[in-house]
Amino acid sequence: MPYIKQKERDEIDEHLTGLHSCIFNAGQLNYAITKLCDMYLNSYGKERYIYYNEVMGVLTCAQLELYRRKVSAYEDKKLDENGDVYDWVATLENVTPEKEN
Repeated sequence: MPYIKQKERDEIDEHLTGLHSCIFNAGQLNYAITKLCDMYLNSYGKERYIYYNEVMGVLTCAQLELYRRKVSAYEDKKLDENGDVYDWVATLENVTPEKEN
């Protein structure tokens, strides 16, 4: 969950601003995320599955939150602009439920 206290955000953001200024493409972003995860894992001082699982969970949740907050809204906008691609949705919207006897 990225919704940490403002004081913690401010401390982290202070460092991210400088990092952001030298990331210009997806490869560099991937590298920065990978290195940050590696540094975090190395801070434990030993290798354990639980630490890998923890980082994988964070990456998964970050991906899902990005999709939920940004990508989904963008896709909804494009759906409104360009129309639905799923024929079955339009078909279902025009079907009236059968009445039970």
